[in-house]
Amino acid sequence: MDEILGSVSMLAQDQYGNYVVQHVLEHGKPHERSAIIKELTGNIVEMSQQKFASNVVEKCLAFGSAAERQLMVDEMLGTTDENEPLQAMMKDQFGNYVVQKVLETCDDRQRELILSRIKVHLTALKKYTYGKHIVARVEKLVAAGDAHVT
Repeated sequence: MDEILGSVSMLAQDQYGNYVVQHVLEHGKPHERSAIIKELTGNIVEMSQQKFASNVVEKCLAFGSAAERQLMVDEMLGTTDENEPLQAMMKDQFGNYVVQKVLETCDDRQRELILSRIKVHLTALKKYTYGKHIVARVEKLVAAGDAHVT
């Protein structure tokens, strides 16, 4: 297990290694799961834009604790009102799936915050192949009554 934890970033980006990390996230002990998420935190946005690592980030969101999810959400939102990391992810062929997973796994407060940040970019997102996936997900959430985009 120590070898895996020592190579999490490399494994997450590998076409086969990512399955090892996903398996530990799904079936590992809570402290192992936390160690993986801690190792990836700080690189969530970059990892989200990579074919194999994006699947690992989705598992982090699905199996991480509420506090760990909050750290990942904070990283995705960035430090300015421009939402650069989130914008980049929404337009990315792999990152858009991570944003959709965030909307699916986060709590109501986080979802409202993320949706308020996405709302600003809805019109522009419709022009991007992968951005359209986000627009469709947001519209589905609103139609289901799970979100309020005002």
